[in-house]
Amino acid sequence: MAEHVYFISMGVLFGTILAIFGLKYISAAYQARARMAGDDAYRALAQKSAETQSEAATALTAIKGELTDIKLRLTAVEKILKAVE
Repeated sequence: MAEHVYFISMGVLFGTILAIFGLKYISAAYQARARMAGDDAYRALAQKSAETQSEAATALTAIKGELTDIKLRLTAVEKILKAVE
C-alpha cells in the first residue's frame, strides 16, 4: 500500500471520529441553550401567574367588602319596610 493512501485512510478515520465528537458537543450545547430558554419561559410564566393570583386576591377582598356593605344596607331596608307594614 502506498504511503499517501495510508495517511489519507488514517486521516479519514480520525477525521470521522473527531467529527462525531464535535457534532455531539454541538448538539449538547444546543440542547442546553434550548433547555435554559425553556426554564426562563417557565420562570416568567410562574411569576406572571403569581402576580395575577395576587391581583385576583386583592379584587376578591374588595368584592367581599362591597358585598358586606350591600348586606348591611339590605338589612337596613328590610327593617324600614317591616316598620312601615
